[in-house]
Amino acid sequence: MSSADPIQLASTAAEHGLRVADFDFHLPPELIAQQPPAQRGQSRMLAVDRSTGALRDGLFVDLPSLLHPGDLLVLNDSRVIPARLYAQRTLLRDREKPTGQIEVLLTEQDTQSAGENQWRALVRPGKKVAVGEILVFPAPSGEIVLKAEVLERGQFGERLLRFEPVDDFFAVLDRIGHMPLPPYIRRDDAGADRERYQTVYSHDRGSVAAPTAGLHFTPEILDEIAARGVEIARVTLHVGLGTFAPLRVDRVDEVHLHRERYTLTAKTAEAINRASREGRHIVAVGTTVVRTLEHCALQAEGRPLEAHSGSTEIFISPGFRFRLVQALLTNFHLPQSSLLMLVSAFAGRERVLAAYDHAVEQKYRFFSYGDCMFLA
Repeated sequence: MSSADPIQLASTAAEHGLRVADFDFHLPPELIAQQPPAQRGQSRMLAVDRSTGALRDGLFVDLPSLLHPGDLLVLNDSRVIPARLYAQRTLLRDREKPTGQIEVLLTEQDTQSAGENQWRALVRPGKKVAVGEILVFPAPSGEIVLKAEVLERGQFGERLLRFEPVDDFFAVLDRIGHMPLPPYIRRDDAGADRERYQTVYSHDRGSVAAPTAGLHFTPEILDEIAARGVEIARVTLHVGLGTFAPLRVDRVDEVHLHRERYTLTAKTAEAINRASREGRHIVAVGTTVVRTLEHCALQAEGRPLEAHSGSTEIFISPGFRFRLVQALLTNFHLPQSSLLMLVSAFAGRERVLAAYDHAVEQKYRFFSYGDCMFLA
């Protein structure tokens, strides 16, 4: 991150004196979507005019008609991995004797460990898993197909795991892993989630949660958007631990997010630079795209964007000055979450919370498999 990042973000939050509780709203549990819609593209969509606060109820299939020729639509093409695993502990005194089942959620690959396959993870129950223990991961047949040593212990169930080498680690994950549905989806993952908890344009694997605004798109809707003269570009941001970690502070200026890895290609950088020069609207599909683009803009400090990979912990709250994004498609987010704060920074806290109240009243479906908003 550039030096401008933390300074600006802290000052904007402090100036507004906001508390995390200022981003609360009442959500009946029955509005939390437990299943995706029967078919992609069938979700409802609430259009929000961020200059007036005017609301319009509609459908996601209306999105192409709300875009204009020359707009640049930016997608996050990260692919979700089956990151929820079930392991057995081995006692330190007898590493060949498994005991007790542990749930392991891989959250981020440690790219600093050259030649080693190390991952940050959440384990549950966390208190029992000690540094030095070996976790073994069986296939449905009972065969042990992965082993990992616990290298470090963090807060709130976090661990650093080092996996023993295997021929194709991701192929093993595909075999034994489960899709990491978020905890508010109160069911086990099913076979259909392998496809539905994934965007149709996902490509680079690495996320442990879907960039959910993209779940609504079908190839046909993307074709319709392109046919209207809208340019489409892609970035990659791998969604990590920050999606699962609740905010454990009272004040907004105390919020600190985990780092997430991203890639900006030369093709996308040039598309963004060109749209900016020509005064065309940049439309972000999801908060992950917003965070990627605005982080890159802060780094560039007014210069054209250049291709690169990196990581970001950017936290966007009311008072933030957006440099690139002018319209946003996003799902409905959890109360008191950093993502709701980002949307509030984009369209105004009062207007966003009023839109959420309207969505509750009109019984929109919330969160990952739910309906969406278009703010412009």
